[in-house]
Amino acid sequence: MNDYVIEMENVCKGFNGVEVLKNVDFNLKRGEARALVGGNGAGKSTLMKILTGVYKSDSGSIKVDGEAVTFANPKAAKTRGIAMIFQELSLIPTLTVSDNIFLTSEKVRSKISIDYKKQKQETRELLAELEIPVSPDDQMSDLSVGNSQLVEIAKALSKHSKILVMDEPTTSLSDKETENLFKLIRKCKKEGVSIVYISHRMGEIFQIADSISVLKDGEMISTHDTEDTNLNQVILDMIGKEANEEFIYHKRDFSNEVVLNLENVNIGNTVKNFSMHLHRGEILGIAGLMGSGRTEILEYIFGLENGTGDIEIEGNIVKINNVRDSVNSGIALVPDDRRRKGLVLMHSLSENFLLPKLSRKKKTFHISKQKTAEQAVNTIGKYNIKTSGYTQQTSLLSGGNQQKLVISKWLELSPKLLLLDEPTAGVDIGAKVEIIELIRSYANQGNSVIIVSSELQELIAISDSIITLQDGVAVEKIKNDGTLNEEELQYEIQHQR
Repeated sequence: MNDYVIEMENVCKGFNGVEVLKNVDFNLKRGEARALVGGNGAGKSTLMKILTGVYKSDSGSIKVDGEAVTFANPKAAKTRGIAMIFQELSLIPTLTVSDNIFLTSEKVRSKISIDYKKQKQETRELLAELEIPVSPDDQMSDLSVGNSQLVEIAKALSKHSKILVMDEPTTSLSDKETENLFKLIRKCKKEGVSIVYISHRMGEIFQIADSISVLKDGEMISTHDTEDTNLNQVILDMIGKEANEEFIYHKRDFSNEVVLNLENVNIGNTVKNFSMHLHRGEILGIAGLMGSGRTEILEYIFGLENGTGDIEIEGNIVKINNVRDSVNSGIALVPDDRRRKGLVLMHSLSENFLLPKLSRKKKTFHISKQKTAEQAVNTIGKYNIKTSGYTQQTSLLSGGNQQKLVISKWLELSPKLLLLDEPTAGVDIGAKVEIIELIRSYANQGNSVIIVSSELQELIAISDSIITLQDGVAVEKIKNDGTLNEEELQYEIQHQR
């Protein structure tokens, strides 16, 4: 029997004359979990879309179980047991779990009748086998993102998939949901299912992957067994240099002047009597599990969330009823979901740059197309946003460049307080380094930052102080003296109360 379930050799692919993949080899063993990493635009998604029949390669070959294959479409790939689980799930929210799993492969009792009873029974057995804590009758819209992700995997496995490609599967998951996903992946591996795991979260690939492949600029740079490599080597392969300095906290001096004070903030049933103060030039981190109230606090300050409690800015109590009030008070928010909350994807870069400025203008103000274009060109260069030009549609940018666009459009308003919610989620290590440097530079100019992040290593590297949040209650404010580590902070989040 061939050891490799997948063999891709000398795969090339170009778009509009631009080479995206250059003679890439990619082999995957039966029951292996392979992490596929690289910068935004490195070619990861293109390679996997060729494997799953979305694209056809310009040259090269693919073998499945030693047999040469050509996939004309995703359906052809699925018939050979290959399935891709995208970051944006394909499940229909108005249908039940059982209906989703058997969608397009219904159990037919007669020519005009579906055997729903049999479908539910087989779904129940599948969920039990995979230890997924949902019912066949649950409606998808009622499930958490994490459980929806697990149902998506169950659906793929119900079609007897033997190769699963997972694209950023933990981006929207809580720690517990991520733990459940990893448990399911390990179970799949034991049963001979092979996994390709695409992620920008360096920590988790070392938890779940047997091996790690690095793509850079369309070329396969390296493939190592996980036990034979380390984070520094993977980062070196990805960006050509180590990133140790960026991920180490450097002690910073900031003013004793309080620029923001929150007193007894309550937001629905989520945040309870939350109080904090922020100094001029300080970077304050908020650490807590997903659902602990982190996002709600930032959105309350920015006028997006209703609640009670005082907001005091530079010694004056202010009433922030909406985003305009917040922007006029010198506050900016980079939201947790850039695609849904931070950008208008169908608009150009220059149009997205313009949007925050509109809230500062009166209805009658005139927009100069020439001035807007000049400002867009200057901003693109200033923040190193890789694009074909300011008229390019924003949806065509890589994740890292989209995030730099969201951050830069607010920084160009010169706010005195920047709120950041998961600023490095779903971006490659190179963009993470740039964003971390950007935040530090902004704070060093005497501005203040509140940052929420699930990436504890990054939170520790950036923050001067960290508030730990549990169930909407501020448990402790920890001063960062450079000795705080990820394990200690994780313990504070989970076990203090």
